[in-house]
Amino acid sequence: MTQIRVSEAAAFLGVSTDTVRRLLSANELEAAGGSPVTVDGASLGRYARDHAVAPADRLGVARSARNRFVGIVTEVVSDAVMSQVELQCGPHRVVSLMSTESVRDLGLEPGVVATAVVKATTVIVETAEGDR
Repeated sequence: MTQIRVSEAAAFLGVSTDTVRRLLSANELEAAGGSPVTVDGASLGRYARDHAVAPADRLGVARSARNRFVGIVTEVVSDAVMSQVELQCGPHRVVSLMSTESVRDLGLEPGVVATAVVKATTVIVETAEGDR
């Protein structure tokens, strides 16, 4: 059983430690026990998934890619041929490299709402050595 400190659980959820303690008291999160009290990792994962709040994808387009992140463009760095576009999608920073022509065609500039669509053949998952 993975045990996560209350402060870490709060950071994962983007809430205060008091909120995590209230969720534990209301049995919305499971305590892993111990002193100090920790949160059960599986319970935290379920809660985070079930209560995730993401901006709606305003495009209303059906697509095969399941990894879509709606966010706001925070930075565009361009040269004559290529551009780097950075989006802030909730707590996640997503960076895309694309042609400068595409940046112009899409009207990408800081403040524009956009959706990052990720279709990858490889996703690498890492854990800290002490978590095994």
